[in-house]
Amino acid sequence: MAEQVLQQASVRADHPPARTDAPAPAPAAASGRRVRRRRAPWLAVVPFFAFLAVGFGLPAGTMAYGAFTATDPATGATRFTTDNVTGALSGVYAEGLAGSVQLSLVTALSATAVGAVVAQALVASRRPALRRAVVAACGVFANFSGAPLAFAFIATLGTTGTLTRMLSLESTGFSVYTFTGLVLAYLYFMVPLMVVTVLPAFDGLRSQWREAAASCGATRGQFWRHVGIPVLTPSLLGGAVLMFGTAFASHATAAVLVGGSVQLITIQIANALNGNVLAGQENLALAMSLNMVLVALLVMAVQIPLQRRSARWLG
Repeated sequence: MAEQVLQQASVRADHPPARTDAPAPAPAAASGRRVRRRRAPWLAVVPFFAFLAVGFGLPAGTMAYGAFTATDPATGATRFTTDNVTGALSGVYAEGLAGSVQLSLVTALSATAVGAVVAQALVASRRPALRRAVVAACGVFANFSGAPLAFAFIATLGTTGTLTRMLSLESTGFSVYTFTGLVLAYLYFMVPLMVVTVLPAFDGLRSQWREAAASCGATRGQFWRHVGIPVLTPSLLGGAVLMFGTAFASHATAAVLVGGSVQLITIQIANALNGNVLAGQENLALAMSLNMVLVALLVMAVQIPLQRRSARWLG
């Protein structure tokens, strides 16, 4: 009892009671501070929304306006029409959209499968130097795309490329200027990007889960089937969706490597804007661009919930 009293006394001595005769803040001043606190968060995000409106809202509005209007070349009068949107979803332009979706699906699924295997191998590796080297290489290769990558593939696997002559690939019928060659070129930078994307998720698998599964008699395969894969599924799906969007929006690699031999919507948009096929098709190009924006919004709508679910499990 005495020890409790001494402890309470020491606590009171170290923390004296607050004075009750201190003047209370004026109500007007307190309300003014509350108003300023409420306004401060909104003022902090005003530059962001301004940038969003100028950088995204204005181009999107211009794109939508051009997609649903047409200008008479004789009089210069502008009228509302849906011909651009209808034309962008029919004929050869529909084939270009379908080709881009097919290319994105094939490369996204392939990059997800290979990237997941590589990420798991890095996590299981007991050589930190090897992991650092592979991660650094993935960071470099993930940013090596566009025209330089296409020229590298032409020099390596082209008609007179180094590997083509060394391995006699021309006798097998392989050509880098086809859909298959374009898939290989996309996987060159998408697999490293997938490794960098899902590696934190594989690191998030707690060792306690493996120990708990082993203590319950579960094998390694049962752990992955009942614990590992279900937990990693949101991250893998989110990475696959990200790979789909990356492949869908890529242009320079396909434009240099295959040109018009493979129907892709990005190449068709560039041809319409430059007048390479028909002159005066700028509004049709804007309609095709609007289709790409809608696909991108759909990709974001799928990816954001997957990221939240992954963060809830692995955070």
